[in-house]
Amino acid sequence: MGIFDGLKKNKQKEQEDVEVKAYGWDAIQNAIDQVYTKQELRNHYGTLIKWRLGGDDPLDGISIYDCEDCWHFITFGLTELYEKQDLGIFASAEENKEISGYGMEFTFKLKKDAYEDEEAEIRCICAILQSIAKLTFTKGMMFRPYEYLYTGQKQGIDTKTESNITGFITVPDAKLPEIDTPNGKVAFVEFVGVTDSELLKLKNNETTVAELYDKLGTDVTTYHRSSLY
Repeated sequence: MGIFDGLKKNKQKEQEDVEVKAYGWDAIQNAIDQVYTKQELRNHYGTLIKWRLGGDDPLDGISIYDCEDCWHFITFGLTELYEKQDLGIFASAEENKEISGYGMEFTFKLKKDAYEDEEAEIRCICAILQSIAKLTFTKGMMFRPYEYLYTGQKQGIDTKTESNITGFITVPDAKLPEIDTPNGKVAFVEFVGVTDSELLKLKNNETTVAELYDKLGTDVTTYHRSSLY
C-alpha cells in the first residue's frame, strides 16, 4: 500500500467521523410514519441556510401531509434534530437531558378550499410557523397546549389578509402524541386559528382556551368561518 492510499483511507475515516446523525429528525419522522404514508406527503420545505449557520429561518424544515379535508403541517427544528451535543442553538432553553431542545415541535391543520393560489397559502402558513418559532429562538417564548397567541392584529393570516382568522390557540395534536427520542422528549403543539373577537374573550378572561376549543369542535383552521362571539 502506498502512502497516498493511506492518506485516502484516513480522509475517508474523517468524513465518516463527522457524518451527521439525524437521531431526533428520524424519531419525529418515525412518529409521522405511524399516521401518514409517504404518498400522503404533499411537500417538504427545507431551509436553505440553517439558523445555526446564520440563516433567518429557525426551523430546518416543514412537512405538509394530506389529511383528507385539510393539510397537516409539521415542523422540524425546535428540538435537537441531530446529536445531543448540538445544544448550542437552544441556549435559552433550560438545560434538561430529558427534553430535546425546546421540547416542542409545531403543527397546524389548514382546511382545503378553493384557494386562488393554494401553493401561496401553504407557503404563507410555513412563513407564519417560522415567525412563531423565531419568537422562541430570539425571545425564549415557549408554547404549551391551551395557551393563546394574540398580537392585536386585525388583518387575516391568509395571503390576502381577508380571512376572519387573526391569531391562534394551542392544543395537543391528537394525531401526534408526545414521543421519546434519543435526545429527549418531544411534544407536538398544534396551533388552531381563531378570530379577533375570540381572542379578546380570552384576553379579557371571559373564557378559557379549553372552553373555546371545545366550542369550536375542530382543530382544523377555516379562514372564513363565522366567529363564535
